Amino acid sequence: MASASDVNLNRLAVFVAVIEAGSLTAAADRLGIAKTMVSTHMQRLEAEVGASLLVRTTRRVSVTEAGRAFYEASRHILSMADEALQAVEQGSGTLRGTLRVATPVDYGAIVVAPVLVALRQQHPELNIELVSNDRLVNLLAEGIDVAIRVGRLADSSHRAVKIASYARWLVASPAFIEAWGAPSTPAALAALPFIGMAVLAKPLAVSLENARGRKQTVRFAAGFLADTATACRAATLAGGGVGALTDFSVGEDVAAGRLVRLLPEWSTPAAGIHALFPSARYPAPKVRVFIDALKAHLGAEDV
Repeated sequence: MASASDVNLNRLAVFVAVIEAGSLTAAADRLGIAKTMVSTHMQRLEAEVGASLLVRTTRRVSVTEAGRAFYEASRHILSMADEALQAVEQGSGTLRGTLRVATPVDYGAIVVAPVLVALRQQHPELNIELVSNDRLVNLLAEGIDVAIRVGRLADSSHRAVKIASYARWLVASPAFIEAWGAPSTPAALAALPFIGMAVLAKPLAVSLENARGRKQTVRFAAGFLADTATACRAATLAGGGVGALTDFSVGEDVAAGRLVRLLPEWSTPAAGIHALFPSARYPAPKVRVFIDALKAHLGAEDV
């Protein structure tokens, strides 16, 4: 029977990366090492533990029953090591390493990037990587420390901290309003060209609510669809139609007169913006400091 002294514990991190990334190539990219080195680590690890852990195919790897149990144990060992290192970091008060933050494109550019710049100015030994994408990233597979999620959270084993709320406003350009007129009721919106997010389940439907709690869903017949919120904003500014855009992305446009808010008593119901990070006994100091800085920047109360 193999003992801990028989196993090179550095290989556990490589093994976990292979399982979570799904292939030797993806694990090599994630770890920044050659694929041949990943393969060598796996062969030697299997020899050290005396069991087959992986089933290799041309494109992917799958895990054996023994490998699944060993993966769970390896994750626990690495998690405990991370917590020990975090305790040391907390004692020193110095943030080092790299903080990888994933955000939607518009929220990352408007809100998160300035916070990260200020954070690095305060902690010059902390490197920053901002990953902006309007798709949902896999935190573990892509090595993300914390992801910002705008809207409804899917069920997850990750921990989440609410940092702010938002709503979507109905907006249009002054030129569009001059050509089409300003609607006086939610029902009148349906006859207007609409600019929607193609990634939404119902891109041509908008659920509205007013201050008195009255609710109404507007279903547009046709529209201009784009796959990013940034493109939707650009199309709305260009006069392509009515947009249902987030208040944080168009607030300055409305204030400057570049866009006009339609039916200002109506908006989508308030929804949450959350910071999501892998479950642990407590978040890494760099994650906790970033979340605190983001909430302070937004003027949010601790939740």
